[in-house]
Amino acid sequence: MSVSLYITEKPSVALEFAKALKINAKRQDGYIEAGDTIITWCVGHLITMSYPESYDPALKKWSMETLPFIPDEFLYEVIPAVKKQFEIVKWLLNREDVTTIYVCTDSGREGEYIYRLVDQVAKVPDTKIKKRVWIDSQTEEEILRGIREAKPLSAYDNLADAAYLRAKEDYLMGINFSRILTLKYGNKVQDFLKGKKWSAIAVGRVMTCVLGMVVRREREIRNFVKTPFFRVLSSFSVTRGDYTGEFTGEFKAIEGSAYFNSPLLYKENGFLKRDSAVELIKQLAGNLPKYNDDGTWNRDESSDECLYGTVTHTEKKKEKKNPPLLYNLAELQNDCSRLYKISPDETLNIAQELYEKKLITYPRTDARVLSTPVAKEIYKNLKGLRSYSVLGGFAAEILSNGSYKGIAKTRYVDDSKITDHYAIIPTGQGFNALGSLSPTAGKVYETIVRRFLSIFYPPAQYRRINLTVKIGTESFFSTFKVLEDEGYLVIAGKPSVLKETQTSQGKQSQDENEENENILDKEFMNTIMNIKTGAKLAVNSLSIKEGETSPPKRYTSGTLILAMENAGQLIEDEELRAQIKGSGIGTSATRAEILNKLVNISYLNLNKKTQIITPTLLGELVYEVVNASIRSLLNAELTASWEKGLTMVAEGTITKEEYMEKLKGFVERMVNGVKTLNNQDMLIKIFKQVASFYK
Repeated sequence: MSVSLYITEKPSVALEFAKALKINAKRQDGYIEAGDTIITWCVGHLITMSYPESYDPALKKWSMETLPFIPDEFLYEVIPAVKKQFEIVKWLLNREDVTTIYVCTDSGREGEYIYRLVDQVAKVPDTKIKKRVWIDSQTEEEILRGIREAKPLSAYDNLADAAYLRAKEDYLMGINFSRILTLKYGNKVQDFLKGKKWSAIAVGRVMTCVLGMVVRREREIRNFVKTPFFRVLSSFSVTRGDYTGEFTGEFKAIEGSAYFNSPLLYKENGFLKRDSAVELIKQLAGNLPKYNDDGTWNRDESSDECLYGTVTHTEKKKEKKNPPLLYNLAELQNDCSRLYKISPDETLNIAQELYEKKLITYPRTDARVLSTPVAKEIYKNLKGLRSYSVLGGFAAEILSNGSYKGIAKTRYVDDSKITDHYAIIPTGQGFNALGSLSPTAGKVYETIVRRFLSIFYPPAQYRRINLTVKIGTESFFSTFKVLEDEGYLVIAGKPSVLKETQTSQGKQSQDENEENENILDKEFMNTIMNIKTGAKLAVNSLSIKEGETSPPKRYTSGTLILAMENAGQLIEDEELRAQIKGSGIGTSATRAEILNKLVNISYLNLNKKTQIITPTLLGELVYEVVNASIRSLLNAELTASWEKGLTMVAEGTITKEEYMEKLKGFVERMVNGVKTLNNQDMLIKIFKQVASFYK
C-alpha cells in the first residue's frame, strides 16, 4: 500500500490538517496515522548549522590566525532538545511504504528551510514524490486547496537556495565579524566598562545596521540646537445676519511683502526675534489703540477706529481620502505599537496565534493587496464576518449593497505586488476561538477586520477652504478642513479632533502645518463659505505665538520596523511607502526577532510603556567599534542590497553560486582589513565622549 506523509511545522498545524483530511486516528508519539495517511510535524527548527569546532576542535578557541572561517562545505546537526522528534520524522520520511511526501511547513522562506534541512540530514531518497503545499490560511477549505494544487517540491528550489544562503550569510558574518572584533577590541570595551556585565561583541548583517539607525537618530537628537521663532497671528471677525464669529490667520512673507526673503525670518511664517514680530504689529496697527505691554494689539471696543483686512483670495474645494491599503506585517506591527503599545515581537506572536486559530490569513507577508483569485471569492470572507459580533453589521451592509463586487478593479487588488502571500485579512472563520483570545489579541483582530472592511467603503469626503486676507501689504492665511462625509471612517474610526475645539462662535486654533479634521459649527462654516474676494473683515487682534524647532523623534518599535522595511528610511506617508517599497532590511518574518535580540543583549533599550527605543552605553560602544572597523555593516542601503540579492536568487535572476562568491569575498576583505588596523587606543577617547551622555 502506498502511503502519503504530510509534514507540518508545528503539532497544532498537524491537527488542523488531520481535521481537514477527516482523520480521526489516535495521536501516536510524534505523528498521526490512519490507513494510507500519516501526519507528522517538526517543532520549529530540528536542524541547525554546526559551530566551527565541529569542523576542527581547534577552532573552539578564538584566534585571529583561524579567521576568516569560510568552509567549503557547511555542516549541519540535529538540535539536541528535539532529537527525539527528528528521529521520528526521519523514520517516517524513509519508510518504504511512504511514496508521497507533502511538505506543509509555513509557506515562506523559513518554512522551506526547515523542511529542506530535515530532508537533507535525514537523507530522504529522491525516488519519493515530494510535493509542496502552499497555503494562505489554515481554514479547512484552504488546506484542501493547497493539497489539491500542490506543486513538485523542486518548483521551490530557488526559494530554498535563498533560504540556505540567508543562513550561511548570517552564520559567516556573525561568526567571523563577532570573533575578529572581539579579539581586536573586546579588551578595550571590557576595560572601559570596568567589570560591568559583558560578553563578546555581537555583530550581524541586519542587527548591526539596525543598531546604527538607532544610534544615529539619538545623536541627531543630542546635537540638535533649538531655534526659537515668533509667528504673528491675526484674529478676524466674520458676520452673517445675526451670527458673529471669528477665525485666525497666520502671517506669511510671500512675494510683495516687505519681509519677502528677509534675513529676519525663520522660514516664511515666523521671525527669528520677537522684536521683529512686534515691529510688524506696529506697522500694521499704526496709531490705533490699544497696544498691550508685550507689543501685541487688541481692538479697542470703545473706539470708533478699526483696523480692517481685505480678502484677496478664496479657495473652496472638495478632497477625498481613500481607505488605506490592507495590512502587511510591518504596517500591523507599527499600528499595534502606536495604538496598543505592544512590541513588534508581541504583535507577530499574536498574529501567528490568530493565523493558527483560523481567524486571519498568513501574517508574515510584505504585500498590502489581494490577488485576483482571492478577490473573486472575497464574499466568502464577508459572509463569515457577519458572525463577528463587534463588526458583523458592517459586513452584512457590504454584502447587501454589493460594494465588494468591483473590488478586483481597485488598487486593493494587484497581482504584480504579491510574491509569496497576499495581505493579512480575516478569513471569516474561527470565531469559536475568539473567547480564548487575550484582550490584546482581540483588539489586534478587530484592528485587522476594520482595515479589511474599510476597503469596501467609499472615500471620506472633506471640504477644504483656504482664505488669504491682507492687512496693508502683508498677507494672513487661514485653512479650514472639514469632514463632510465619513465614508470609510465610519468603520475605520475618525481622526482625533482638535485639542482646542471650536467655541459656539466658531473660534479655531491651528498650529504650524497642522491639519484639523473636525465637524465645525454649521453657522460658522456657512459664514466662511460665503466670504467673497474683496470683502472687508474687522481685525480683532494681532498676537505673537512663540515656537521652537523640534528635534527628530526617537524611533518607536513600530516606526523602526517601518524604517527597516524601507531600507533605513522612516517614511510616514503610507501612499509614498507603497510607491517606493522594495527590499528592506531583514524580512517581515525576521525584523521583530532582530529587534528583540538587540534588546536582550542590552544594545538597545525598549520602553515597554511608550515603545520608544534608545541605545545603551554598550550599544553605542559597539557602534563605535564597528564604525572604526567594518563601517559598511552600518550602511542601510548596503544591508538592503544583500536582502535584494536573496530575493533575486529566489526569483532565479542570479545563481546561488554568484551570490556565494560575492559573500565570501566580502567576508574575506572585511576580516583581513580589520587585522591590519591599529586604532584601539584612538577608540578610548571616543568611548569617553560617548559615556558622558550616560552619567
